[in-house]
Amino acid sequence: MMVLRFTRDNNGGVLVEATIMITIMFVLVLGSIDFLFAFYQWNAATKAVQVGVRIAAVSDPVAKGLNSLSAGVVSASLRPGSAMPSFTVTCDGATAICNCQGACKGVRGYNATAMQTIVFGRGSMACGDATSLYTAGMCDIFARITPANVRIVYTQPAAPAGLGFAGRPGSPVPTIRISLQNMPFRFFFLGDLLGFRNIQIPGATTTMAAEDLYSCAPTMRKGCSKSPQTTLDGSP
Repeated sequence: MMVLRFTRDNNGGVLVEATIMITIMFVLVLGSIDFLFAFYQWNAATKAVQVGVRIAAVSDPVAKGLNSLSAGVVSASLRPGSAMPSFTVTCDGATAICNCQGACKGVRGYNATAMQTIVFGRGSMACGDATSLYTAGMCDIFARITPANVRIVYTQPAAPAGLGFAGRPGSPVPTIRISLQNMPFRFFFLGDLLGFRNIQIPGATTTMAAEDLYSCAPTMRKGCSKSPQTTLDGSP
């Protein structure tokens, strides 16, 4: 008799329904905030990569010796003005190693200072201290980026697709591609739910052609100045 009375008792039913609905509403509201923040992270990462590849196009390459490669390939069999032979140099900030395939004579390792210039900005070793677009680095746009998150690929396609030529006074003109790696989204409320914490930021890759792979003008290279008056192409 008591069991039947208990199963038919409606007292407290509204409280149970409200508890369920409030829980669902909290999950929806907080989840919406997290997903909007994820879109912000994706957009910031994409913009940071665009800034990084622009710096890389007019700065010393992360692969040491790459900017003098066009002179180094000239030989008895390859005359000045010939098509630049193809190469692909991949520099991984996580391992601090550059690997080269193809015409690699003179490429001799990883330039940590050049990577720091791309990530932290010109003349900087930290994030958030940029005073202008000229001095801004990748982490000034998206503060979570470190050199370990950056991967740079310098590619010289086979002739006739490639730019530049053997013996070019400035540098070769490779295509530069920068991408992010090991960069998961950050979720404040859903981080421990269904593996959200391991979702990586997708598609943060930008490519452009190199210009002058030096951080300063030819007349200044023995004592390179990082003055903010220097233009983006390295000219005074």
